Amino acid sequence: MSEDAIRRYFPELGEEQLARYARMETLYREWNEKINVISRKDIDALTLHHTLHSLVIAKVIRFKPGTRVLDAGTGGGFPGIPLAIFFPEVEFLLVDSVGKKIRVVEAVASALGLTNVQARQARVEELKERADFVASRAVTSFPLLVSWTRKRLRGGDFNALPNGIFYLKGGDLGEEIKSFRRELTVYPVSDYFDDPYFEGKSALYLPR
Repeated sequence: MSEDAIRRYFPELGEEQLARYARMETLYREWNEKINVISRKDIDALTLHHTLHSLVIAKVIRFKPGTRVLDAGTGGGFPGIPLAIFFPEVEFLLVDSVGKKIRVVEAVASALGLTNVQARQARVEELKERADFVASRAVTSFPLLVSWTRKRLRGGDFNALPNGIFYLKGGDLGEEIKSFRRELTVYPVSDYFDDPYFEGKSALYLPR
């Protein structure tokens, strides 16, 4: 089921990547029995609610090899782990302030053989590293995320879009994004995935 859904939207993926997505789902189910990092209703719809939702970023941009992406407030590893499988030549730094979540991220990344993933327990606003892009999912209000992460973006754009922030969030975002409207691009997730779950969900992109 999970492989079929991912293959449907991303037919260009190789068998090894698809196998990793299937293995990833098994690993999260196993870990969730020990450490509850994903809600019960979401673990039963992991591919839809977490994996595909994370991968909408791959519909908007195809990161070039050597790109560095910071996943701010990764939780159990989203969107970073699904994106790291999709982009094996891109470096991902997954950061969360909660230690048990980072332990799960490290274990899943190791079991999947993802050598392009680093995980760190830290507050994102205290990081010193810089990245080309930030990718994050519903961790806080958009203005607060921007205040935490925009200064972590480096110059030297070499992707199809300038370096910037991708933020996945649902609901009415009018108030949150009104001060960024001139710079911001809003990509409705339902433009890429036709499941009703994605109605009202958006991928926001803000250049640095």
